[in-house]
Amino acid sequence: MVREMQQADSQNVLEIYRMGLETRNATFETTVPSWKEWDSKHLPHSRFVFEEYGKVNGWAALTPFSAREVYRGVAEVSVYVASGFRGKKIGSGLMEQIIISSELNGIWTLVSSVFPENEATLKLHSKFGFRIIGRRERIAKLEGKWRDTILLERRSDKVF
Repeated sequence: MVREMQQADSQNVLEIYRMGLETRNATFETTVPSWKEWDSKHLPHSRFVFEEYGKVNGWAALTPFSAREVYRGVAEVSVYVASGFRGKKIGSGLMEQIIISSELNGIWTLVSSVFPENEATLKLHSKFGFRIIGRRERIAKLEGKWRDTILLERRSDKVF
């Protein structure tokens, strides 16, 4: 079941983030932040976890695209699913809920930057109406290797 993230979920959220880091296909980051740091970077709304049988197996949250006022309705989406639970529609449940919540909170555009090798995440975004708007070639290095990212966006048809 998808539910709102609570403070008590912090350790599970960071552990699932660590699992994503280990794939080397989820983010350029290489270390797990403190909860205080994670919390400060994400919007206070639109934070969800997927919980089944009392265990959190995934999470989704939004970060501001920019601090500029004109971009207040643009946010970057993150969806992470625990190892061993991927491919079980958890990401879909989280994505569906975060889209609904983002629109209720005035977000008109969701963006994402995904490694081209992360085919499951690209498919998830496509399923929910994200479109590819470009490719950033050799945008940054991860462990000494240049990596590209695919830029995606989803425009709301409810928030203008």
